[in-house]
Amino acid sequence: QVQLVESGGGLVQAGASLRLSCAASGRTFNTYTMGWFRQAPGREREFVGATDWRADTTYYVDSVKGRFTISRVNAKNTVYLQMNSLKPEDTAVYYCAAEPFLRVRVYLQPADFGSWGRGTQVTVSS
Repeated sequence: QVQLVESGGGLVQAGASLRLSCAASGRTFNTYTMGWFRQAPGREREFVGATDWRADTTYYVDSVKGRFTISRVNAKNTVYLQMNSLKPEDTAVYYCAAEPFLRVRVYLQPADFGSWGRGTQVTVSS
């Protein structure tokens, strides 16, 4: 397992942008598929998107396509979630997750990932 630490959350107005970062420990970051999930109060944890260990394949949930972008810099053990045109419905705690050699597909589930960060709060005001 890897240790994951998210950062970059905050309070912004609708239409603004934020970039979340997820820093991972260890020397095998380049073998991990990295995912982003979010959880709003009273709701289940929702898949946002994921990128595989080679950054060859990236999927997003339909509600964020065209607005969110996942990227990774393996040399820095870091994955990013660039969020543009934020909406109030994007308000949630955002979590980074990791799983070695997980094949990326649409709508990955939390149970597909074995390592999790503690999350960072994103609040979008209208």
